[in-house]
Amino acid sequence: MEDYVEEKTLRTPRVAALVGPSMAGKTSLLEALLLASGAIPKKGSAKDHGTVGDLATDAKTRGVGSELAVASVEVEGEPWTFIDCPGAAEFAQEAMHGLLVADVVVVVVEPDPARAVIVSPLLALLDERSIPHLVFVNKVDVPGAAVALRDTLLALQKLSARPLVLREIPLRDGQNVIGYVDLVSESAYGFKGHGEAALAQLPESVLPEEHEARRVMLEHLADLDDHLLTELLEDVNPPTEEVQANLREDLKRDLIVDVFFGSAEQDHGIRRLLKALRDEAPEVHETAARIGAPAVDGALVQSFKTVHAAHVGKLSFARVWRGEVADGMMLHDDRVSGVYRLFGAKQQKVAKAVAGEVVALGHLDGLRTGQGATASAVVELPWIEALQPVVALSLKATRSGDDVKLSGALARITEEDPGLRAEQAAEAHELVLWAQGDRHLRLALDRLKARFGLEVRTDAPQVAYRETVRKGASQHGRFKHQSGGHGAFGDVFIDVVPLPRGGGFAFDETVAGGAVPKQYFSSVEKGAREYFKQGPLGFPVVDVKVVLTHGSYHTVDSSDMAFQQATRVALTEAMPKCDPVLLEPVLALRLVAPGEFTPRVQRIVTGRRGGQLLGYDQHPTIKGWDVVQAFVPQAELRALVTELRTVTQGVGSFTWTVDHLREVDPKEVQHVVTTRRKALDDARA
Repeated sequence: MEDYVEEKTLRTPRVAALVGPSMAGKTSLLEALLLASGAIPKKGSAKDHGTVGDLATDAKTRGVGSELAVASVEVEGEPWTFIDCPGAAEFAQEAMHGLLVADVVVVVVEPDPARAVIVSPLLALLDERSIPHLVFVNKVDVPGAAVALRDTLLALQKLSARPLVLREIPLRDGQNVIGYVDLVSESAYGFKGHGEAALAQLPESVLPEEHEARRVMLEHLADLDDHLLTELLEDVNPPTEEVQANLREDLKRDLIVDVFFGSAEQDHGIRRLLKALRDEAPEVHETAARIGAPAVDGALVQSFKTVHAAHVGKLSFARVWRGEVADGMMLHDDRVSGVYRLFGAKQQKVAKAVAGEVVALGHLDGLRTGQGATASAVVELPWIEALQPVVALSLKATRSGDDVKLSGALARITEEDPGLRAEQAAEAHELVLWAQGDRHLRLALDRLKARFGLEVRTDAPQVAYRETVRKGASQHGRFKHQSGGHGAFGDVFIDVVPLPRGGGFAFDETVAGGAVPKQYFSSVEKGAREYFKQGPLGFPVVDVKVVLTHGSYHTVDSSDMAFQQATRVALTEAMPKCDPVLLEPVLALRLVAPGEFTPRVQRIVTGRRGGQLLGYDQHPTIKGWDVVQAFVPQAELRALVTELRTVTQGVGSFTWTVDHLREVDPKEVQHVVTTRRKALDDARA
């Protein structure tokens, strides 16, 4: 049986998050940990979507997890919560929320050196936040894993800012892994079918490798501890308790990254990993100190996920950092309506939760994801900004009268998933839903239908085109209306003058002799601004100046509205003479991906209409990754993220800002104008 020592003192509840790329086996690892802890009698099948982590509909129908799966259990009498985080890049926002409330993070990877670079952003984030983490190399039961394991560790070390400390070495049968040697206890264990490893004789042939690996492990620890360094210099073999204490302290301070391996499917190495978590993971008071959680009287909780459940209303998944939270108590302005312990899709109502636990709290309507709360106040705790969405759809309710219902449903799903963003594009008269990728969008649409009964029509969002003029013109405009009583009279002469790109709108007047009274100057400006909301091509007009040069008025019939109308008449006739041109927004993109894929990323940019490369460089914080800078028209943004992830093993991403406007290719203008006119007609209908 694996060396699993019972601790004399049971610790406070702790939290471990499982993170890593898609297909690394995180959900299978969660299932194996739950089996090893005795929380489940047998493992469910990931292939049949019968595991504790298979919560969301999309996980069952699309074969990919999108939500955090939370399971609270007891391990040898100690309370633990495991959080299984989604691995796809589209659901990175959800994954990051899980690791921010964890005491320790288990980074799950496959024994494949070619895929090691995928976890580089994750390692960088964990180090940036000083979150203690270790690596578990899964799937070592595959043929050839012994060689792949070694090469994977070498690849990972190049990417990690912290030293990787190998805690065990494999026992091999050719190129296959059949067990391991624990470098702390120097004991060997052999894998025996499914389940626990059995104590085995340490082969003589392995001793040199074991001694060398242990020496390297101790030297890493000695670099951080003077007493241990002195012992090594004096050829003193440090006691196991001292080594264990160093490992725990260095992990807690995020100074090292322990490395374990095994097979979640075969239950190999799972109890060894579980033992390491129990022995070395920080406790809640240490994690609370790390994140700067203030000392308070009573409870301090932090929400890391929001769910709107069908029968219980809003639930806030929360970590209790300090004190106790009980059903019925006040947290800021809300009364807790239910405290629930979580186990996958199951919820068990409990009377209270103590510091360290993860629970769902009912009806905390004023608490947003990421916020902390005490009995008297909302507390801002370290959190992470929402990722910028990169793909969008315009939505319209299929059934008449569902527009208000759609807005309310979007408010709920965007609160649950901060990676989504809904906005009302007033200029285009459309409701736009932004997401992190196509699967993310499809998932949101599925939720609208399944949970809220909403059928929606989707279309590509309209691009914020603008129009301007190449040359100027002078024009007379008169508005005269008589219908009995006071009439309406306004008379203007205006010049339309092009401005440099970025000039916006300007107004001036050169009226002499009081031909137009001063009180009507603002009326002319207002009329021009109103007209320029939609120019002759159907889009807002920019980079133009209007100069009022002359005019006339009537002492009785002239008015503010009459001069506005006269200005519109003049501009309606003047603008077609000014050689109007269509402008499109150009985005400045910052694309990030593993360096080996940089040439492919560049080809994606240059393959788009108007795509322009500005250069590339090494990523400043993510080892092995590059940053490509480029200009791409906003109209070419569609499908970019899909193409990017297709050529980067699913991990490439980008951010964008609107940088400037430029003229649209004449070949594209007619299509854009026709589409715009149809959209305006539909909006009026």
